[in-house]
Amino acid sequence: MATLDELLAANPVIPVVVVDSVEDGFNVGKALLAGGITSAEVTFRTAAAPDAIKEMAKLEGLTVGAGTVINANQARQAIEAGAQFVVSPGLSAEVVRYCQEQNVPVLPACTDGTHIMAALDLGVETVKFFPATALGGIPTIKALSAPFPQVRFVPTGGVSASNLADFLSLKSVASCGGSWMVKGDLVKAGKWDEITRLSAEALEIARSVSA
Repeated sequence: MATLDELLAANPVIPVVVVDSVEDGFNVGKALLAGGITSAEVTFRTAAAPDAIKEMAKLEGLTVGAGTVINANQARQAIEAGAQFVVSPGLSAEVVRYCQEQNVPVLPACTDGTHIMAALDLGVETVKFFPATALGGIPTIKALSAPFPQVRFVPTGGVSASNLADFLSLKSVASCGGSWMVKGDLVKAGKWDEITRLSAEALEIARSVSA
């Protein structure tokens, strides 16, 4: 299993996926791969999440993780389903410790100095920054990076094609999460080609930053 650093280095954009069925999850996974994106964070916001992760993990070349994981039981369900990384909307010590015990990369969300210091105490130096734009976006990440130069951020929440390059241009940003390429209405309408197009566009933007 890839380390978190390896995962983020290979995936500058991680789609945040919400699906209501296993079939939708599988189709989203295929659409992402067709657009060149090789990862997906399937959120535990629906009952279909564990089974969707299990099926999507069968797609060759796709690294599937679980998102919106808020307790150790959900972390266990996700990992048993085949999740290769776990993402939380906040910092839960029990989730972090469980994932560490299972040797599964974990990305808790931290929004201020107190949360970051608690994450560092747990041995976590890469954190999700959520909701990114609502909490000040780039200026806030820059401000937090001053006292915590060792910390890397994965902003999620309000990230889009229009500001992706700006976020990825920050040295402290390891990757970005977002749902604009896999919006719920696109999934429900089965617009897989549009998901592929938006994925390819997002990847092109990310590559332009690193070029």
